[in-house]
Amino acid sequence: MNLPKESILLMLRKMWTIRHFEYAVMECHESGEIVGALHSYIGEEGVAVGVCAALRDSDYIAGNHRSHGHPLAKGGDVNKAMAEIFGKKTGYCKGKGGSMHLADFSVGILGESGIVASSVPITVGAGLAAKIRGEDFVSLVFFGDGASNQGACHESMNLAALWKLPVIFVCENNQFAVTTSYKDSVSVENISDRASAYNMPGLTIDGQDVMAMYEATNEAVIRARNGEGPTLIEGLTYRYYDHSLGLAAVRRIEYRTDEDIQKWRERDPIILLKDTLISQNIATQEECDAIENEEKKNVENALEFARKSPYPEPEQLFEDMWSTPIPQP
Repeated sequence: MNLPKESILLMLRKMWTIRHFEYAVMECHESGEIVGALHSYIGEEGVAVGVCAALRDSDYIAGNHRSHGHPLAKGGDVNKAMAEIFGKKTGYCKGKGGSMHLADFSVGILGESGIVASSVPITVGAGLAAKIRGEDFVSLVFFGDGASNQGACHESMNLAALWKLPVIFVCENNQFAVTTSYKDSVSVENISDRASAYNMPGLTIDGQDVMAMYEATNEAVIRARNGEGPTLIEGLTYRYYDHSLGLAAVRRIEYRTDEDIQKWRERDPIILLKDTLISQNIATQEECDAIENEEKKNVENALEFARKSPYPEPEQLFEDMWSTPIPQP
């Protein structure tokens, strides 16, 4: 590992932050304390953390419906993220956005959207802004294997390659679009193979290996800053839970086996990094355990912060909108 110990331990820390954040959110959802759709990122932490470790604060990211992990990996505030999911006014979007809309321009988080592939052209727009302004920030988008089939995704890749924009496309291939295997909906063996159609590099990386994701992204970032255009990175990963919380209760479809889930759980990105750190004498078991305990406490504090925060007032409903508010009686 060529990175300093502090940088590698920060990756471990961020993965534990995301993992315990998701555990807490899931528990609150199951108890009815949080309502609405939630999409767990558990199992995929190595992708977001490895990717974002290669970026600067001034670089931009955008995500999708499964995007608690992306902003936390980029340096987002765990208190604001938790408060937003609780619908509180201290949240990132003042409690009006919820789980799929966490944004913080100060650390380069453009936000997310539940509309499949909709963040991809937004990210290309940010890359175009970098080129027009003559600035060296990079724009990166996370999207899933299902989104890779959307026309908006292909149009965006074509334009980014044509104009050599500093954009990085990161496909988180977690094997399923809701309950449909990517093998039944993607015409090529690897999603990264599609990059050749747009004359850009395409890489398929082990998404459970946070260091591999970092190294691939770092190369793509260097290429983008040098004016050489975009890269498509496919991170092979897996979500340990269903597409969205509660889905199994309303849509009982056997689309994967317990054996497959267990196989992927044995390659947990957090455990893989921790075992590597210990086996290579980079960190001790005690150091790794201390990091997990600290992040678990930080998430507990975020829960307390969210619970104690006020809800937005009804009259604030139409604030921060671009359109003219609907007249109220």
